[in-house]
Amino acid sequence: MWSRAGRPPSSWRAAPAPRGQWPGVVTVGRAFHAALRTQPRPGFLDRRTHPWAVADRVAWGEEEADVVAELAEPLSALLALRRPVEAAAQLIHGDLTGNVLFAPGRDPAVIDFSPYWRPPLYAEAVVIGDGLLWYTPAPALQAGGDGDPRRRQMLIRALIFRLVALSGLVGPSWRAGEKEAARFRAATEAVERGPDGGWAHP
Repeated sequence: MWSRAGRPPSSWRAAPAPRGQWPGVVTVGRAFHAALRTQPRPGFLDRRTHPWAVADRVAWGEEEADVVAELAEPLSALLALRRPVEAAAQLIHGDLTGNVLFAPGRDPAVIDFSPYWRPPLYAEAVVIGDGLLWYTPAPALQAGGDGDPRRRQMLIRALIFRLVALSGLVGPSWRAGEKEAARFRAATEAVERGPDGGWAHP
């Protein structure tokens, strides 16, 4: 079930995080993207200029952007880790973490569709990156275990995406920068420690 509206049906109860459902978010995302596989690329994507669209292009090396001072160091570290990666792009949901709803006896619902033209593995990486950044302890995300070497590069791009978008949203007068910078530094260190930055396998 996919609701395009930002408001879930009354029988659903949205949660601020997919508590206990992280692997389910990845699984639902894969099914959702399989259903979108043949959809054409929307023309409006090239015209978007909001912070998330800019951040997505920066993550993929298609654009450059300045960030607030507190986030410059972790961004530099992530850009140094980024390498070329090949994967087929298609229409994806770029913000699944808080937008898959679960209820007993019902099919999961994907809401608040955030369209991007990227590989589905990147959409999964955004979920994993969100877990590393903002949920303590970071959830164990059983994401398939196929040993795909592209996972690490997708996660690097996902972290760049979140960092640049955050910078674009808060602006230069931001006062909570050091706390968020520490989150990005820790996530970057997790990427450096392992082949896929804690993208857990069964």
